[in-house]
Amino acid sequence: MSKYTDLAMERRSCFTAEGKPAWNCCQAVVSVFAQDAGYDEDACMKAATYFRGGMQMGSVCGAVTGCLLALGLAGVDDPKAANELVRKVRENHDGQINCRDLLRVSMENGEDKKQHCNAMIRECIGYAEEALKAQGKLK
Repeated sequence: MSKYTDLAMERRSCFTAEGKPAWNCCQAVVSVFAQDAGYDEDACMKAATYFRGGMQMGSVCGAVTGCLLALGLAGVDDPKAANELVRKVRENHDGQINCRDLLRVSMENGEDKKQHCNAMIRECIGYAEEALKAQGKLK
């Protein structure tokens, strides 16, 4: 794991009074790169609020969205890099990138939601870190 995944997992261990993670998947991914990639963490946290649970409707996974937000906020304007990132996720998940489908398959395989989401966060942070380094946005 990297310092980015460590930070995200630390943040995901914090819970609200209702027992939900205080940081949604999108926030956990995009926020960890803010300081090193040169963008404002508070602004990105607000922007990522409604991308949990696949935009709150089971659409594109919040961790995937967080990756793409991290690239954009860091100033990466390279559709090939974004497409490659999404391709890797699809490749590792039988063509799926939607939260509802990823969760369904995960639950069918006996994995609980928190395990699944944390695994997606770690995976997507790895892809974002790789892409940001390749673009010269991280050391």
